[in-house]
Formats: sequence, C-alpha cells, structure tokens
Amino acid sequence: MTRISEVTLPDDYVPHDGEDFMNPRQRAWFRRRLIEWRDEILRDANITLRHLTEGNLQQPDIADRASLESEHALELRTRDRERKLLSKIESALRRIEDGTYGYCEETDEPIGVKRLIARPIATLSLEAQERHEKMERVHRDD
Repeated sequence: MTRISEVTLPDDYVPHDGEDFMNPRQRAWFRRRLIEWRDEILRDANITLRHLTEGNLQQPDIADRASLESEHALELRTRDRERKLLSKIESALRRIEDGTYGYCEETDEPIGVKRLIARPIATLSLEAQERHEKMERVHRDD
C-alpha cells in the first residue's frame, strides 16, 4: 500500500470517476482537502476567541450591549457547529489512514467521487443517505 505522504499531487489535480476509486492520489487529495478545512476552522475559532475576549460587554447603552451579546451568542453557536464538524473531519482523516474512507458505512459500496468532493465527510452513499433521511421523516412523524 502506498503511503499517502509519499504521493505528489499536481496543483491542478482533482479526483474524477475515470480513475480507480480511492487510489493513492485520490486519498492524498481528500486528505489535503480535509486538513485545509480543519485548519481553516481552527483559525476561525482562534479569531472568535480573541474577539470574545477583547469584546467589552460593559457598554453604557443597553441596546449596544444587547447587540454585542447577540453577536457573541451567534458566534458561539457557529463555533459549536464547527466543533462538531471538526470531529467529523478527524474521523474522515482516520478513515483515510485505515483505508475505509470513501466507502459507505452501511453497504461498503463506494460513496462516489462527486459526492465526496461536495461533502468530504460523507459516510453514506447517496442512496443510503436518502434511506436514512426517509426513515428519520417516518419516525419523526410518529
């Protein structure tokens, strides 16, 4: 098995359906994409942390203070969603390393390059995801 770190990718490389699924180049490309995404989220989180620690909630005007508190609450909700996303990114990186990335958790069939490009943290094929969402709707209506 070729180690991902040994694969050199051209700058213009993008995985496509005409290749062997999850070949070393594809795995390296998705790994790089996930790491860049993770790093971007972490940079944004650090900016938020600095913003929250620098923000002064002791505004004399009650409307200004309420507005600032509302902004902080929105930033914290966004960061909480990103924290959950980070967990999914780390899981995807582990799957790349263990060779299970790109394969549906339910069927073991390939998820598909286009779906992974659109959603690199996908764990289900489109068909399995649709079945899952349909079951959620059915049970939610109970």
